[in-house]
Amino acid sequence: MAWWHTATAYQIYPRSFQDSNGDGFGDIPGIIRRLPYLHELGIQLIWLTPMYPSPGYDNGYDISDYQAIDPRYGTLADFRALLTAAHQYNIRIMMDLVLNHTSSEHPWFRASRQDKTNPYADFYFWTDTPTNWVSRFSGSTWQWDDTRQQYYLHIFEQHMPDLNWGNPMVRKKLLAMMAWWAEQGIDGFRLDVINMIAKRLPFGNVSRATPQDDGRAYYINGPRVHDYLRQMNDQVFGPHRMITVGELASAGVAETGAFTDPAHHELAMAFSFEHLKIDYTNGQKWTLGQFSLPALKAALTKWQVGIAQAHGWNALFWTNHDQPRAISRFLNDDRYRTESQKLLAIVQFGLQGTPYIYQGEEIGMRNAYFTAIDQYDDRESRNAYAAMLAAGTDTATALAILQQKSRDNARTPMQWDDTVHHGFSTGTPWLAPGLPDPVTVQGALADPHSIFALYQHLISIRPQYAVFADGTFTMLAPDDTTVMHYQRENAATVLSVWANWSGTRQSRRAADLADAAILAHNYPDGLQLTQALLTLRPYEAVMVLRSK
Repeated sequence: MAWWHTATAYQIYPRSFQDSNGDGFGDIPGIIRRLPYLHELGIQLIWLTPMYPSPGYDNGYDISDYQAIDPRYGTLADFRALLTAAHQYNIRIMMDLVLNHTSSEHPWFRASRQDKTNPYADFYFWTDTPTNWVSRFSGSTWQWDDTRQQYYLHIFEQHMPDLNWGNPMVRKKLLAMMAWWAEQGIDGFRLDVINMIAKRLPFGNVSRATPQDDGRAYYINGPRVHDYLRQMNDQVFGPHRMITVGELASAGVAETGAFTDPAHHELAMAFSFEHLKIDYTNGQKWTLGQFSLPALKAALTKWQVGIAQAHGWNALFWTNHDQPRAISRFLNDDRYRTESQKLLAIVQFGLQGTPYIYQGEEIGMRNAYFTAIDQYDDRESRNAYAAMLAAGTDTATALAILQQKSRDNARTPMQWDDTVHHGFSTGTPWLAPGLPDPVTVQGALADPHSIFALYQHLISIRPQYAVFADGTFTMLAPDDTTVMHYQRENAATVLSVWANWSGTRQSRRAADLADAAILAHNYPDGLQLTQALLTLRPYEAVMVLRSK
């Protein structure tokens, strides 16, 4: 069993975590300052979103220099100090790395755009006849360049041109860069949209008959993507014993299993997103979606069972920097805020995979609830808002959709205490919170029954029971619209999770609670169980374990 099979990871969005110098922008010294807090929580791995130099068109995912630290975050010496300090707490550091595209300000692209014959001319994709693909940031995937007098491909924002992995020099330079970071002492990589790096040539138009027919058939899970990952593993991941997690866009269970099967020597684990698309109306993100518990159950079952059968490994998460906060999206972030976040924790930690906590989840932070487009910083959200208005959506509906789906919902600064700006910064934060909020780390640490305390407990018990890592998965009553009940089972034990996803009391027969020990519960006064009839209060969740 690998160490990450029983570990818990914590994602830090550095610009919103802790500012140390009053400029309103989180930084590396701020992260170092908060390592004791993360050690107290009990996590073993930190995932850092990009801190490389970047013009910031996509909050750091548009990298202009792969082998440096953006001065807003600190220096390379600061980063090395972070590595040293984290390792003293037995916390590993995983860097986010974008290999599909660079910034348009990267020296490679600046050279590539000069003419069609220079050594960097084919580092990116250029054409005289653009296809009709749709960008992930709305609009076309092709942008005209006046200097080269051609169009270049950008699946994402127009300042983020896609790299041509078919060019051996591109691969050579990227692999050398990755090896350099490994030599600095980092412990792993989170690989952004890694299954997009191998394009299918020649490019062609698509029908655009459905939201999914947007060109992705030409850039998702391309013919050489597994070869490229094995090259990375052979030259970098394996020799340096690194942990890796891939962000796999639009990848199915079988494909994800192939990426994460240890026998294939590619990725240690992968993020999948099907469970976070259950509120996409007709497959479209920018809609007022409705939560469906049976749809969530189906997605979780599909990935729990399928990935286990494929010998792969899941990265478990509800929220990240690209997703709104699940407590606001799926549950109740007001009256039942504590119960709701604890429910999410219990359901997540009972699944097979490595749990990832996104900063603020451990105290129950909620969506931003911005009320005007000017409050949003995220370009994807701004572009979507403009597209919605152009398509005839009224302003109030467009803003309501952003309140539900925008990435900025998860990017407001960490709430440390009750001082100005919640202790994040003595200056003006780069992104202001939308509503006053009493929830803070300071308050959570003072409360032995807090959300933080439950996460701390779940982190501590996972390594104690093998069933968390090797138990089979069964979803009971998959069509039940309010109560989730699943089991994990190995030769010695049965782990059961019950969760009421509604604001009303629900009663169910619960034979599996007999002679079971409660491992985690989000109500303080015990279960309401009478002759095997379990009554679950609003958003109540419990995890129990019994021997066979």
